[in-house]
Amino acid sequence: MLKNIESKRLYTAIVMLIAIILIVLFHSPFLLWSILGIACIISFYESYQLYTKAKPNPLFTGLLVLFWISLYWLETLHIIFVILIILASYKAYTQKGNIAYAMPFIYPTIPFTFLYLLYLDYSINAIIWLLFIVGLTDSFAYFGGKLFGGTFFSNSRLCHISPNKTKEGVLIGISISVVISTFVGLGICNFSTSLLLSLITSISSVFGDLYESFLKRQAGVKDSGNLLPGHGGMLDRLDGYFFGGIILYVMLEISKGNLS
Repeated sequence: MLKNIESKRLYTAIVMLIAIILIVLFHSPFLLWSILGIACIISFYESYQLYTKAKPNPLFTGLLVLFWISLYWLETLHIIFVILIILASYKAYTQKGNIAYAMPFIYPTIPFTFLYLLYLDYSINAIIWLLFIVGLTDSFAYFGGKLFGGTFFSNSRLCHISPNKTKEGVLIGISISVVISTFVGLGICNFSTSLLLSLITSISSVFGDLYESFLKRQAGVKDSGNLLPGHGGMLDRLDGYFFGGIILYVMLEISKGNLS
């Protein structure tokens, strides 16, 4: 059974890696917008069920689609706040529904928006940089925890929300990620800025993972979905990129004068 799960994880990981390589090689604003849009709709569906334990109202899915279309034309996330005002007004007027139904318009919709803006404003190099930061942090945190978990800390568990994560693993994951990702970031900014942003983004990606684990714990489920064999749902694969993408974009905006 364990070998079967690991095989599924490996096959799915290979397919995702090939998809990422193709996206990087043949990237265009429309292609990335389309792929992120599909992933956003799937993640919205998963998130809605985690927050409300119900399937999303078609009206809300329609609002999300309208927002994503407007994002392509306007290249701004301002309209999402208009949608949130509409939802809040609807809730106040009808006194029906759970306020949690608005949360998927914040998580994961806003993180997906930042991922798209990261590409538009800082090119495919920024997406590649983010892939390295989060991917290396997650992978080496996993293997580091397997190899050294419980070695340096008497209480090795990082957080009760995610019992499989260890302090040793996270420290190893962040360290290796920063060392490698700093050089990847040189395509966008100078060494010191790349080092700092790689570190902050790596740390934030860990908390992105923890937040999604918290949502699953609250909903009483193991995975956000079953779309990706061996990996769970879309949120399970992208959680670190949500927090990491926002932080990287904001930090790049703040550091604009020190990029070169």
